[in-house]
Amino acid sequence: MPSHSDDWSGRHSVLTTARRTAALINALAGDRPDPAEVADVLRAYGETGPIDLTTGDVAGMRTAASLLREVFAAEDADGAAATLNRLLHEHTGPLRLTSHGGSTPWHPHLDRDDDGPWDEWLLASSCMALTVLVWDRQRPPGRVCASPSCQNAFIAQGSGPERRYCSRRCATRERVAAHRRSHAAEQPSETE
Repeated sequence: MPSHSDDWSGRHSVLTTARRTAALINALAGDRPDPAEVADVLRAYGETGPIDLTTGDVAGMRTAASLLREVFAAEDADGAAATLNRLLHEHTGPLRLTSHGGSTPWHPHLDRDDDGPWDEWLLASSCMALTVLVWDRQRPPGRVCASPSCQNAFIAQGSGPERRYCSRRCATRERVAAHRRSHAAEQPSETE
């Protein structure tokens, strides 16, 4: 069984865990995600030790990521909360505290076992972080990029108007495409 490090007391803030969730949703979105690339995302967000993901682990994580994407696709806080409540009810264990046998500070877990499978860990730790963000901000914790050519999940926490795109690059690409469409519509056709 894998060992997961979800140290909520420092290395993994709620926001960092939510960002890790979005990054994993995006990394797991393809038809055949590469286990090494998924492991790289896990390392980038603080997982330590050997990460030996099998294709079976990645397939399970891909299913969990698909379920979590629904939270990012929610239109409002009510939709995000309803989705999270369903996921918590159907896929996680009861809230408990663990120190992983004394190797980490005490922190909350929703998965059923400290050394449970990767997909269960991803779903449980992500649900916890996303739940806290909905509770704190009273809005969905993130979005799915509005660019039809992208569709990446991203965390949309912060002040200012709500973001529709995952990056400036996607926003610029869509503005340019809209400008070109409107400019083309203004041009008289050659048959007139």
